[in-house]
Amino acid sequence: MTIDEITDFVSALEGVLAVRPGPGDGSPEISWGDTFFYHAPDGVVPTAAQPFATIVTKDHPGDAASRLDRPDTFRVNVAAGREEFIRRTGRAPRDPAAGGDPGAGDTVLAHPVYGSLGWLAVVNPGRRTDTALRELLRHAHHLARARHDRRRGTATGDGGPQG
Repeated sequence: MTIDEITDFVSALEGVLAVRPGPGDGSPEISWGDTFFYHAPDGVVPTAAQPFATIVTKDHPGDAASRLDRPDTFRVNVAAGREEFIRRTGRAPRDPAAGGDPGAGDTVLAHPVYGSLGWLAVVNPGRRTDTALRELLRHAHHLARARHDRRRGTATGDGGPQG
């Protein structure tokens, strides 16, 4: 999967705002080239919400374990939530990591920094992780939409709007 394929897939989900910082937009230079996905049906970056998924194209301070400084390397990060994290990794988010290479390609792994918060990551997703990554992105979108609806007081039991 390419960055553009992932961006197109996530952007097609209901109410998604994809933000790609770049020169001249006031964003910090370290974020240029990365992509941040929000559930924002009004098209405005929410002030009280984090993205539900990101694509990062380079190492960030304190987050170099995935070795994104290699050519043509990027990582998709997904706020999967506790239950999905356990299902995919076999451990709770705050349990000690079992090791493994956070730079391994085409593998669903705990995020090297935010795994304790239920984030999963895939470096250079490919055939092995295509289906899993799409499922994870849909799930993270559903969780973000449900949070958005709860904040607005429009949530029902299924995370959808009332009415």
